[in-house]
Amino acid sequence: MIRFSTTSPEMTESFGYELAKALVGGDVIALTGDLGAGKTCLTRGIAKGLGSESHVSSPTFTIVNEYEGGRLMLFHFDTYRLSGPDDFLMSGLDEYFYRNGVCVIEWSDIIDELLPDQTIKLTITGDGTTRTFECESGEKHRKYIESAAMKAGAEILE
Repeated sequence: MIRFSTTSPEMTESFGYELAKALVGGDVIALTGDLGAGKTCLTRGIAKGLGSESHVSSPTFTIVNEYEGGRLMLFHFDTYRLSGPDDFLMSGLDEYFYRNGVCVIEWSDIIDELLPDQTIKLTITGDGTTRTFECESGEKHRKYIESAAMKAGAEILE
């Protein structure tokens, strides 16, 4: 597990930007955290890092927003309103995992059992401007996450 903290929304966005540089088609990033924890801010940085100039907002009422214009498509989910994994499957949303884009899923704990094996799982906690990130990932992503956090100026925690 990697733990680090950011001290501003700009730093959180910068982490997303730096992380996006290493992402490839099929990568899935699962985000959990309270309202206002910085999930959408992080996603905004990922979109910019992929080269998208789209306005990123939480897809609360549409469940998924698609952002084009970058080197990869970004599929931004908000599963908060789903009752569980069956809702996700019945809507065919799992097909996005195989579309050669990057999936970022807010409130991912609702569909945790459906997430692919190599999913990057980020739990964000904190209040105000300071956020703490706990990241679980496979070895494939570990060095990219740590490097992105350091490039963004985040403090790596023990």
